[in-house]
Amino acid sequence: MTGTRVVGIRGSFTFEEAVNHMSSLGGNIILFDPSMICGRDHIVSAVHHADMAFSEHRNRSKTLLTEIVLYAACERQIGKALDKMKPKPESDGMVAAILDYDGDLKLSEIDAVSDDSLFAPSAEKAKNVGAEMFDGVSPEDAVLEQMAMVDLMKQ
Repeated sequence: MTGTRVVGIRGSFTFEEAVNHMSSLGGNIILFDPSMICGRDHIVSAVHHADMAFSEHRNRSKTLLTEIVLYAACERQIGKALDKMKPKPESDGMVAAILDYDGDLKLSEIDAVSDDSLFAPSAEKAKNVGAEMFDGVSPEDAVLEQMAMVDLMKQ
């Protein structure tokens, strides 16, 4: 199982600067649009589903990182998932999934600060991902259910 950190980051950096910086530290990174991430467990579960898909040879993509994006997006098509989850230019920050690295992120080097409120769950974010909301079900649980449905549709 891949070790995963989820960190919200704000600052004046670009997508490419963030990817290059995080990659230079070691490990792997995926950057998400914060309006599409509904809680820490959304990302952790996507990583778990992707790991399982690869270990069981059910993966749709060639790389683990892309498979994680597929699950996080609750999509079956790679292009659609990437478009949906990539941070938009007008986004207020980004959510980083950092795999296999638990050291200092040195965010000040790219004029960034950590802000985990960026991935706080909400009904709006759950709907953005395509989850249906029902009484008594939290937004984060709705997204996890939607992700499980995508996994079932893949089989």
